[in-house]
Amino acid sequence: MSSSQPGTCPCQGAAGRPTILYALLSPSLRDQPSMPPARSRCLCRQHRPVQLCAPHRTCREALDVLAKTLAFLRNLPSFCQLLPQDRRQLLQGCWGPLFLLGLAQDTVTFEVAEVPVPSILKKILLEESSSGEGSGQLPDRPQPSLAAVQWLQCCLESFWSLELGPKEYAYLKGTILFNPDVPGLHASSHIGHLQQEAHQALWEVLEPWCPAGQSRLARVLLTASTLKSIPPSLLGDLFFRPVIGDVDIAGLLEDMLLLG
Repeated sequence: MSSSQPGTCPCQGAAGRPTILYALLSPSLRDQPSMPPARSRCLCRQHRPVQLCAPHRTCREALDVLAKTLAFLRNLPSFCQLLPQDRRQLLQGCWGPLFLLGLAQDTVTFEVAEVPVPSILKKILLEESSSGEGSGQLPDRPQPSLAAVQWLQCCLESFWSLELGPKEYAYLKGTILFNPDVPGLHASSHIGHLQQEAHQALWEVLEPWCPAGQSRLARVLLTASTLKSIPPSLLGDLFFRPVIGDVDIAGLLEDMLLLG
């Protein structure tokens, strides 16, 4: 068993510093020997970047989920009657968990593969070349890590184990959408009331099917709380950016609601 501390990487030295060879050869570190390396330089398997094995198929399925999410919002009068500013804030704060619930409901599965990582020497040589050219270009945004994607898949599997039905998913989406704690809301008390109504409706649809309905409700809500740990940027980078580029999903949903 490795003796390294949690969160440290075998590819780094003590206190999270790069290995001696990298520090000696890399020009960006010569003048800053105490600066910790960027995550993109980590060579640990869990932190290595990954990409979808079938990006076009998975992106198409993800867009189908977005379309169903849009239909859900359009068919929700209590949401459509909110102030435009509040709708915008709720979409910004909640589209990620709503999208993840859609992935779970449609049982969308996907596989990822590691992105080929150049050797340390090759990265040093490329760094020398780019610094010599003085192009001033910003580095590419890091791709999703294996650990982040595995956690996302774990959350989806947790929902599949609950075996929720369409009504349960619908009311659960309501409890997530009507979040009065989203910053910048004008009618947070009203939105809190809508969340309570969705919560009660979820309880009522769970109770007849399970004598211990309250414990099942607690399990469902606990599982749903894990969705907040998945950043929306990960969803965009993994499911949409490889095929359609950078897209503001919340803005896209809002524009499509207005068009509808």
